[in-house]
Amino acid sequence: MLGKVAFEEAFTLPRFREKQRWWAGLFAVDPDKHVAEIEDITDTRIKYMDKHGVGYTILSYTAPGVQDIWDAKEAQALAVEVNDYIAEKIKGHPDRFGAFATLSMHDPQEAATELKRCVTQYGFKGALVNDTQRAGPEGDDNIFYDGPEWDVFWSTVTELNVPFYLHPRNPTGTVHEKLWAKRSWLIGPPLSFAHGVSLHALGMVTNGVFDRHPKLQVILGHLGEHIPFDMWRINHWFEDIKKPLGLSCKSTIREYFERNLWITTSGHFSTSTLQFCMTEVGADRILFSIDYPFESFGDACDWYDAIDLNAVDKRKMGRDNAKKLFKLDNFKDSEA
Repeated sequence: MLGKVAFEEAFTLPRFREKQRWWAGLFAVDPDKHVAEIEDITDTRIKYMDKHGVGYTILSYTAPGVQDIWDAKEAQALAVEVNDYIAEKIKGHPDRFGAFATLSMHDPQEAATELKRCVTQYGFKGALVNDTQRAGPEGDDNIFYDGPEWDVFWSTVTELNVPFYLHPRNPTGTVHEKLWAKRSWLIGPPLSFAHGVSLHALGMVTNGVFDRHPKLQVILGHLGEHIPFDMWRINHWFEDIKKPLGLSCKSTIREYFERNLWITTSGHFSTSTLQFCMTEVGADRILFSIDYPFESFGDACDWYDAIDLNAVDKRKMGRDNAKKLFKLDNFKDSEA
């Protein structure tokens, strides 16, 4: 399929090369190749896009990124640096690249202001944040964004009419030591990423974020971070047990997925799993993505192109849903 849109696609700043090489060692078989690919913006990446039928890519700063910086001033300074850097790098390729804003999530108003700057000044397509914001030197004081103090931020997201991508990051502090240190092979895609994001996303549901901001659009990668597979069980317990006991969210979990939540294929290239998610979530709320360079263009695109699906759903998930959600203008093969 030509003209696919991908948007869980990472980059980093060249000055963090050695830190990125260390980080890549946790996830990449060949750290040097990974570092070269994640630093590249418009050379190797465009060659991969052309080879594999990706018309448009939205770039985001790699995890754990700013969410791993506990000092608020340092985090904000890095967010601004990253946003200015990627805006400059992609400005000559408006038909191939967009970007998500990188945000420090220490302060709701500050995050809202930086998001507005990125959308209005640079035309960024939304924001991508790597789960909770680390707020203390020990890595324990993690900030969630599901309380009423964050309403000023979510109001800005909806006023700008852009989506928010809730992406994973690695566990830190005592959470790491107590849960993951002795189970280190489960850190990342095997378990910890989904564990963190699903807690955060369901917290947004149960703490009323989507009720207070019914137009808010939130994206979850990796085919929904396990939530679609528990949809019946979550719905049963919310509706039949938790709400009679006091849970006050206004809609069902299925209705939030119909109205507020999206899932992507990033890093999860399974036909049977995708078909299951199409049944539980629906093709209208699923979006193609890759998770490059943690995953390869070839694995993602060859898999998606070969899936035996009806043409309408294939185009929706591969391109058309993203065109509508991100309000994309014409890009390479956007009408193919």
